[in-house]
Amino acid sequence: MPNMEDILKMAQQAQADLARAQEELDKIEVEGQSGGGLVSIKASAKGRIIGVSIDNSLIVPEDKGMLEDLVAAAFNDAKVKADQAAAEEMKKAMPAGFPTPPGF
Repeated sequence: MPNMEDILKMAQQAQADLARAQEELDKIEVEGQSGGGLVSIKASAKGRIIGVSIDNSLIVPEDKGMLEDLVAAAFNDAKVKADQAAAEEMKKAMPAGFPTPPGF
């Protein structure tokens, strides 16, 4: 069982590692898609939107509602992927054996 000093050192190291991981999240890019790739959203693992791509075949005024739905679906797909990438990066940043609360 580690003593209090060891736990404090582990906590300080974990804090530094987590700060570095947070900085790295903005460098990791994910791409969410919908409509079989007709709409794509590029985002950082931090959730910052980098770009939006919409296939020309979808730009039809009469189908505006469908396009809006596809854009929303692509954003949601990008968000899920960004959250997954962030969770993986944060998991790597935690030192082995460091006690964490359930669900962290």
